[in-house]
Amino acid sequence: MTGWARTPVFGRVLLIVLDGVGVGALPDARRYGDAGSDTVGHIASAVPLAIPFLRSLGLDRVVSLGGGVTDPAGAFGRMAEASAGKDSVTGHWEMMGVVLDLPFPTFPDGFPAPLMTAFERRIGRGTLGNVIASGTAIIERLGPEHMRTGRPIVYTSADSVFQVAAHEDVIPVPELYRICEIAFELAARGAGVGRVIARPFTGTPGAFTRTANRHDYARDPVSDTLLDELSRRRVPVAAIGKIGDLFAGRGITRSAPTTGDEDGFDTLAMTMANTPSGMIFMNLVDCDTLYGHRNDVAGYAASLERIDGQLGRVSSSLREQDLMVVTADHGNDPTTPSTDHSREYVPLLVSGPRVRAGIDLGTRATFADVGQTLADNFGVGPLAHGTSFLENIVAEYS
Repeated sequence: MTGWARTPVFGRVLLIVLDGVGVGALPDARRYGDAGSDTVGHIASAVPLAIPFLRSLGLDRVVSLGGGVTDPAGAFGRMAEASAGKDSVTGHWEMMGVVLDLPFPTFPDGFPAPLMTAFERRIGRGTLGNVIASGTAIIERLGPEHMRTGRPIVYTSADSVFQVAAHEDVIPVPELYRICEIAFELAARGAGVGRVIARPFTGTPGAFTRTANRHDYARDPVSDTLLDELSRRRVPVAAIGKIGDLFAGRGITRSAPTTGDEDGFDTLAMTMANTPSGMIFMNLVDCDTLYGHRNDVAGYAASLERIDGQLGRVSSSLREQDLMVVTADHGNDPTTPSTDHSREYVPLLVSGPRVRAGIDLGTRATFADVGQTLADNFGVGPLAHGTSFLENIVAEYS
């Protein structure tokens, strides 16, 4: 590397995160209870996957999909997570240049009594649950009692999350958000929890449904990210999906929450129309939230196929100066008994009119290589972590 670019090689970057789409267990996966996990590989073994566009980007070069391999239209590789952990906050932060030495604390036995006592006192009501659980399962189990008593359901998972579920007719969404803000003060700022999540639902016993009014409350990144560096240089950053929540809004020019992947792609199309330069950072959550956490293999496969078709349409609309990077933040293997995230490699699929075809980027040591590459491109680096691969993907680099 001879220096940092003054004029962007790519005037506009689309960074698209497929939440939970891992491509094989990391060497330390056993420490996390995830030995043998392979989200995409196991799904492909169970359900024939029709994902021609992702194959064309080189996904079949980094995970076994069956049926041979294609000639990649862009650059491809996979990335290991250098941070401790396997949650969305950790994965997204690392992409933007923040590597955590220690994971956020988890609570396999529920949250400590002093924390829960303070929380209940502050919100003015008791709670139900306080256990590690699948979100849909605990709502089915405790939803009827919640509706009788008005007590919100508190639960966690293998990740560092304090989740609060409530029926929208029992605790209206604004009140649930207020409750979660109190939880954030006590659990995140006070106890170091990585994220508080509001989980509203509707319906009747036996037929409860979680709604799109979910809201994530994440701590501020512990150090500067690529987003901070871009904002200082007045480079536009448009966030789509839960990106704004994961970075506590920091370094983001404008944020557009979404109700799911279909809404995400609609929002992406509108954002591309009014964002001629800078960075568009999108998270697609359905594979993880709707299918991975519910061990729904067929549903996960169908979701990947829908994403594949949409990505193909996005690719056809790329301009000469555009770069598209498709990756993930962790795994969520629906074929395993666990309903939690899995510690896995993630794909690194890089394309655009100016990207060299067939370039093998290998196995990257950290997700931060993405952030370093984009910092290199926009001339705002170097970041504290990561190695740029910019010079590998363009024919001419200066």
